[in-house]
Amino acid sequence: MPWLQVTVSTDPGHLTAVEEALTGAGAVSVTLEDAGDAPILEPDPGDMPLWSTTRVVALFDSDTAREAVRAALAGVDDEAAAEASFEAVPDREWTRAWMDDWHPMQFGRRLWVAPLEARVDAPDAVVVRLDPGLAFGTGTHATTALCLEWLDGLDPAGRTVLDFGCGSGILAVAALRLGARRALGVDIDPQALEATYANAVTNGVEDRIATAGPDLLPDGTFEVVVANILAGPLKQFAATLARHQETGGRLALAGVLAEQAEDMIAAYEPWYTLAHGTERDGWVRIDGMRR
Repeated sequence: MPWLQVTVSTDPGHLTAVEEALTGAGAVSVTLEDAGDAPILEPDPGDMPLWSTTRVVALFDSDTAREAVRAALAGVDDEAAAEASFEAVPDREWTRAWMDDWHPMQFGRRLWVAPLEARVDAPDAVVVRLDPGLAFGTGTHATTALCLEWLDGLDPAGRTVLDFGCGSGILAVAALRLGARRALGVDIDPQALEATYANAVTNGVEDRIATAGPDLLPDGTFEVVVANILAGPLKQFAATLARHQETGGRLALAGVLAEQAEDMIAAYEPWYTLAHGTERDGWVRIDGMRR
């Protein structure tokens, strides 16, 4: 069954009312997008910043009267109502549609990340298989790619690994596929921990992985620590990561903008010897060794 897609742009002052008007008019889903190319990279804890202009995309049953939707919008934002666009779109599994364009990707010399059924023909390939329906990270973002390349170059075989801010578990699973002895995935989001374990099962490494929230870290230290989160949490957990890493252990910090690198290095210098790693798309990986 096709859907009626309604797209409007509005400002922060009208956003809530526009959302409510669309929902009240029968929208089955409402999605917010940045209409002005002004990304919000790192809000302060507890903040919910809004873009200066937000594109609101709503899906309705195909037989919904367009004028009724426009009238609902006119009651809260005349300009949005006047400029609203309507489009018939086909039905599809929207949460997984982007898989059509996702293909195996290589990181470093031998590490690959691929959809479940995709072929990887490289003779010495170490392949991580992911179900994007469960994943919050597939290697497509620069920060994840930088960490995957680091793991491939590090060769974690036989080592213990802490993946702090694990998301989909892609880094922990990759380390295990590369031969790590065991890994712990840590995340504040319970759904991320579920996704991490599910992806570990998919890759046959579930017997070597555990998951935990950051407030439930077990005693003990790890030889390899990789943390792909934003700069604020990275600073907040600096002492925690140091406490759980062996002397001489290797560290990779990602989710750091290039202009934040010096401050991040300063935050970890009490425990680590650090250096700028690779930079990509404005993001930098910081590499370190525990003293």
